[in-house]
Amino acid sequence: MVYLNLRGTYHNMTQMEVAYRYAGPPPENAMRAIDNMREVYGIRRVSFHEKEQTVRVEYDASRFKEPVVANLLRRAGVDILERLALA
Repeated sequence: MVYLNLRGTYHNMTQMEVAYRYAGPPPENAMRAIDNMREVYGIRRVSFHEKEQTVRVEYDASRFKEPVVANLLRRAGVDILERLALA
C-alpha cells in the first residue's frame, strides 16, 4: 500500500495484523482509550471479538513494531494474556 504523506511525498506502508487474547471485557474507560488509540498515526483498525475474547489490530509496521501495539493496548487498559498466531 502506498499513500501520500503530509510532506507531499509517497510512503510505502507495510500493513500488518496482530491478535491477542484478553482476560475480560475492557471497562468503559479502556474502550474510550482504545478509540483514542485509533487516532495514533499507523494504527489502521482495532476490532474486538467479545465471544472469543480477542482483539485484532491492523497497523503500519514501517511506523512501529508489534510490542508497541501490545503496549498501546495495555496502556489503554486491556489485560492482554497472549499473542495469537494468525492463519
